[in-house]
Amino acid sequence: MRGGERCLEVVCELFPGAPLYTLLHVPGSVSAIIERRRVVTSFVQRLPGAADGYRRYLPLFPAAARSFDLDGYDLIVSLSHCVAKGVRTPPGALHVSYCFTPMRYVWDLYEDYRAAAAPLTRLAMPAVAAALRRWDRRTEGVHHFVAISRHIADRIRRVYGREAEVIHPPVDVARFRPVARAGDFYLVVGALVPYKRVDLAIAAANRLGRRLLVVGTGPEEGRLRALAGPTVEWLGWRPDEEVAELYGRCRAVLFTAVEDYGIVPLEAAAAGRPTIALGRGGVLDTMVPFDGEESGEPPTALFYAEQTVDALADAIRRFERVEDRFDPVALRARAARFDRHRFKAAVQEYLAQRWAAWRATAPAAR
Repeated sequence: MRGGERCLEVVCELFPGAPLYTLLHVPGSVSAIIERRRVVTSFVQRLPGAADGYRRYLPLFPAAARSFDLDGYDLIVSLSHCVAKGVRTPPGALHVSYCFTPMRYVWDLYEDYRAAAAPLTRLAMPAVAAALRRWDRRTEGVHHFVAISRHIADRIRRVYGREAEVIHPPVDVARFRPVARAGDFYLVVGALVPYKRVDLAIAAANRLGRRLLVVGTGPEEGRLRALAGPTVEWLGWRPDEEVAELYGRCRAVLFTAVEDYGIVPLEAAAAGRPTIALGRGGVLDTMVPFDGEESGEPPTALFYAEQTVDALADAIRRFERVEDRFDPVALRARAARFDRHRFKAAVQEYLAQRWAAWRATAPAAR
């Protein structure tokens, strides 16, 4: 249940009778709201080792998405970070794509993924990526794009040549509770994949001798563990309740990636804790930076400019000099602007408007 799944959960609530089409489903891995509906999977579900090793089947994903038969539906809502937006839209149906990002591993972050790949994978990647880019540019089946941030709206414009409105993903503020006193540790939460740059957080913790807790697993875990010094602790994935408690007790969250959106800083804010963040990407939509001056809004994050260990270590030192300037009440109030009920209302209103316009302008299609 990461950010994308939490968005899906809200769409499931808006359309309680609608089936869910997905490349792969591991029963019990998502919330009951999602599990309760009829789930239709692609042929990827039946491939050997797909539950844990689905990434190796990436070249097959476009065909898997195209294999779904959606005849008979009037409205298709795709939640897409890879190939879901490429489903075949039947004649007369309206297709709205809530786009987390165009495929990051063949566009902006291609070099990062290639550098971290195994030798044989690295050898095959140029040809596979070129084919996926050609396929990904074909967006004629999508009538409207909605982006999760201005950063992603810009990427959609650059990659697809399409405009997108922005509806920010939700943070479930009710899951989090500020605590009276923060602990002595910094926190990283997320999948351990190359573009997250968790190695920078580890290197900074090593250099400064600061305690760092890492919540998450992923293909980078072995390499990252080898880099870690004695002040770094590995927690793996943890239940939502435990992660919420860790947010509330941490000194600050370290956020080292150029993220499409970045739900982690908002979750930290909901727990009353600030973020030390690279000042690029989706975080610019949600966080109020500390700039040393009094401004219109209380700060929720301290930004640093370069994706380097030196810049992050310097930002941690700066944060420790001013951490009393971050108010837990103001942090939680900032997170409330992106609360789950606001996301649900925004999505419902947007889809209702698009549906009404579709019916008014294309009556002959049905």
